[in-house]
Amino acid sequence: MPLTIALVGRPNVGKSTLFNRLTKTRDALVADSPGLTRDRQYGIGRLGVTDGFEPYFVIDSGGLISESSGIETLMEQQALMAVEEADVVFFLLDAREGLTVEDEKIAARLRRFANKVYLIVNKAEGLEPNSTISEFYSLGLGEAYAISAAHNQRVQALIDKVLTDYPLAELAKAPGQNHIRAAVIGRPNVGKSTLINRLLGEERLLAFDMPGTTRDSIEVEFTTDDKTYILVDTAGIRRRGKVQETVEKFSVIKAMQTVNKSQVVILVIDSREGFTDQDAGLLSMALDAGRPLVIAMNKWDGMEPYQKELIKTELDRRLHFIDYVPIHFISALHGSGIRDMFESVDKVYDISLNKIPTASLTKALEHAIRNHQPPLVHGHRIKLRYAHQGGQNPPVIVIHGNQTAKLPASYKRYLENFFRKEFELFGTPLKLEFKSPANPYQDKKNKLSKRQIMKKKRLKKFIRKNS
Repeated sequence: MPLTIALVGRPNVGKSTLFNRLTKTRDALVADSPGLTRDRQYGIGRLGVTDGFEPYFVIDSGGLISESSGIETLMEQQALMAVEEADVVFFLLDAREGLTVEDEKIAARLRRFANKVYLIVNKAEGLEPNSTISEFYSLGLGEAYAISAAHNQRVQALIDKVLTDYPLAELAKAPGQNHIRAAVIGRPNVGKSTLINRLLGEERLLAFDMPGTTRDSIEVEFTTDDKTYILVDTAGIRRRGKVQETVEKFSVIKAMQTVNKSQVVILVIDSREGFTDQDAGLLSMALDAGRPLVIAMNKWDGMEPYQKELIKTELDRRLHFIDYVPIHFISALHGSGIRDMFESVDKVYDISLNKIPTASLTKALEHAIRNHQPPLVHGHRIKLRYAHQGGQNPPVIVIHGNQTAKLPASYKRYLENFFRKEFELFGTPLKLEFKSPANPYQDKKNKLSKRQIMKKKRLKKFIRKNS
């Protein structure tokens, strides 16, 4: 197993900044606001690693607080679980604030663990290293290291020291390659984290009865029936008018980026609230990204039969335009319906990667044209000649013909529906591209026009001269 490093400390001491520095990413949210990280965030350590190997993991955790309650208690549990998972602990301290009572209490708790603890005195830019770290030796946790994660000062030397202390086996590839990457999106408090925790069988993500508990996009690996998924729990996305806090705006952006990088999207909706305008916005975002989609109507348990019928009627009315998307009625809390939902995740992913032969596509196009001819343009019929596949996830079908730019949107929708039904493109968006060849006579027409103009000019000149 590769080395695992956990980053712990008080809120706002720079854990997420160091996480991003070690992983050479921007996966952890960073802002001048304490308590930003709430769940465990995993990353591949790349700093200090050569030859393309990635031999250590980094875990970012929420801030440890001595007197905590509510969600802070859950944050603390996440941080302590990170310590238990890790081989090495980086205990971050703030060089600007100096040693605090909170630091001493955290140090006392860390002594109970067998992990090797490194004292990391962060925000030491512009300060003399030896004098900066001297007071922290009183914690009794060994050597202290002065760094600046934000300015990348002495971070390389730190990780070189750790990798020297802990010789590692090479990790041939990053975890998650060739696995299905599924983004779990939805409004705040619809049960995204509860769903992932149910799948994992542990309280890996915070599940708290308060909107906005998840602020970052958290990746977790999940294996079932010999299939592996990378599940990404995204921050709940609210209506734009309600997104006021700067940190939350960052979270929304990261959730959108996560959707664009995913291979499948699971849209979680609160059945008891029905399909809202915010749900429609999220649905539009997933469709615009062109990702295969599965809709999970959560909290289905406990609803009255008449309520269930009302919800199904509403979904039929509002989602008729995506009748190819599977909808599952589940309970993340109790686990009902989840296995069927993941069967759909597998199915839509496989379909999005289907390779369709050009001959089959062209034959289907001819069949579609026989059933419904393209319209006339200035008395001439638009001709569609052949089709081939231009991409996957989502499938792209390229149709060649003449005057395709003048093809009405209604006929394009007809072709999309025809191809979807013909090739059973279930659960995935389908993109049609239309191409027309350049007119080989266009240049000749232009040249002829110029000759005619010159001829008229010469004729006028001759008439003036001889009049």
